[in-house]
Amino acid sequence: MKIRRYTTGSVIAAFVKYFSLLFFAFWTLLPLVSCLITAFKGDEEYQTTSVMMLPRVWELSNFVKAFTAAHMGRAFLNSSLVLVFVLAGSILISSQLAYVLNRFKFRGNQLIRNLFLFATLLPGVAMQVSVYKIMATLGFINHLYGYIVMMTGTDVITIYIFIQFMENIPVSLDESGIMDGANYFSIYWNLILPLLKPAIVTSMILKGVGTYNEYYGANLYLQSPEIRTVAISLYTFTGPMGSRYNLICAGVIISLIPALLVFLCCQKQIYAGIAAGAVKG
Repeated sequence: MKIRRYTTGSVIAAFVKYFSLLFFAFWTLLPLVSCLITAFKGDEEYQTTSVMMLPRVWELSNFVKAFTAAHMGRAFLNSSLVLVFVLAGSILISSQLAYVLNRFKFRGNQLIRNLFLFATLLPGVAMQVSVYKIMATLGFINHLYGYIVMMTGTDVITIYIFIQFMENIPVSLDESGIMDGANYFSIYWNLILPLLKPAIVTSMILKGVGTYNEYYGANLYLQSPEIRTVAISLYTFTGPMGSRYNLICAGVIISLIPALLVFLCCQKQIYAGIAAGAVKG
């Protein structure tokens, strides 16, 4: 039996590695644990105890109060509608733009790519005045469809993800489609788009998380209570006299459940899309 010898350097390296993993895992999970504990506390107990102290009485009714008082059922429906239309529109628009920029070499192609890259350098907050004026002129403020149009937009990151994947699809595939009598849209829809499934999954993760968690834009453009999304529904429990953070935390836990279910059901596709996106280039 071979005995493995450990040197001082290897022991120190292993200690630093596992200590750093535990350290960052602790600070990553600490807010979630604190939120979970606070969600089960009553109003009086939350105000008189530490956020990390376990509740003496576990108030399960906080979740019912948060769900009903914040109208989270309607908020989930609104967020679902926004996600479906935003993801579908973003994937179609971005993949078609990427197809044109990657497959057609025309004058100004590189200029358009550089302009998209330049757009990513502009802070979104700096353009909010112009965006708000455009939304107001078009009558999109306080309408769910207006918010969907704004969130769909042109996602530069998604465009570059699709361009990156298309560079690995041979042009001979397009040429074979043309020889069979297919037009450019048929080639895109029947040949190119099915091969972009890993890129679609990666883009849906990035765009979906950002859209579901969007607070600033939703709070600015969705002012009526009946069209609020999940991200701003918990604003119900804040006010000038203070905030009921126990109910806010209960609502946060409820809002995490759909994302957790989607991850558990689609984790195989999510990991496959991320892994495929990591080796493309």
